[in-house]
Amino acid sequence: MKSSPDSSAFSASAPELGVSFAGIQLKNPVIAASGTFGYGLEFEDIVHLHTLGGFVVKGLSREPMAGNPPPRLYETAAGMLNAIGLQNIGAQAFLAEKLPQLQRMKDIVVFANVFGYTREDYERTIQILNEGQGIAAYELNVSCPNTAHGGIQFGSDPRSLDEVVTTARRTSRLPLIVKLSPNVTSIAQMARVAQDAGADAISLINTFVAMAIDPITRKPRISNVTAGLSGPAIKPIALRMVYDAAKAVKIPVIGIGGISTAADIVEFMLAGATAVQIGTASYWDPRAGEKIVQELESWCREQRVPRLRDLTGGMVME
Repeated sequence: MKSSPDSSAFSASAPELGVSFAGIQLKNPVIAASGTFGYGLEFEDIVHLHTLGGFVVKGLSREPMAGNPPPRLYETAAGMLNAIGLQNIGAQAFLAEKLPQLQRMKDIVVFANVFGYTREDYERTIQILNEGQGIAAYELNVSCPNTAHGGIQFGSDPRSLDEVVTTARRTSRLPLIVKLSPNVTSIAQMARVAQDAGADAISLINTFVAMAIDPITRKPRISNVTAGLSGPAIKPIALRMVYDAAKAVKIPVIGIGGISTAADIVEFMLAGATAVQIGTASYWDPRAGEKIVQELESWCREQRVPRLRDLTGGMVME
């Protein structure tokens, strides 16, 4: 158990917000989550992208995917349902059309989220992306609940998870982050499986399988019927799962789930997260991540925390 930061060590200089994992240095722990930030380029006129620790592009597949038919989004109490269905232009088009533009931006860390229906799909997608330059790591999406095949089917079965992570590890020339599903019996078990199969880090959680029905029309609010629930409503459960996973593995953990304030980030880090991802908050405010970074620096000053990274795993049990 780590002790509380020594306030006597705090100086008048700006607090150190930088964190690192899997050999990747981030200026702060705030990463924009996949599926909520497009390819990053859509936000460059709104957000100062260089202020973020990094961002994860929307899930990339072997071939382009059209996604699910609308309606695909529905606002809930303290959250959001989405069933986009991993619509994307495909890995090859990403390399040709998007990555060169991202490479021209300075001081930006880009992660590529990778999705497949089969192990061969994951393998081929990574092989394509290996030809590009400027990607810091791959985030293996084994947890999306909004597709008919793949995704959560891999992330909810230990043997399947082991097989797909092993395949990706053998193929990838970059650090590998495995994004875990909360729709499992034991998140600690799945975290250990990912670690033992070669993951350099894990990110969690993805969305919870959920649904909503219009009581007047009696039809589902989402065309896919079920969808993924995200937002502040899931934060307490996400925090508990990050805590359980962090205790179970030795590799770094990236916390996800309902984060919308600097205090939320601190909670996730105290529970064991090295970095965090912000998703749904970007829907109600595209500049949410940038604002939270500023808020985080102010929080460290107020609480006299000289190095933010020292908070990881520092929850006090007494």
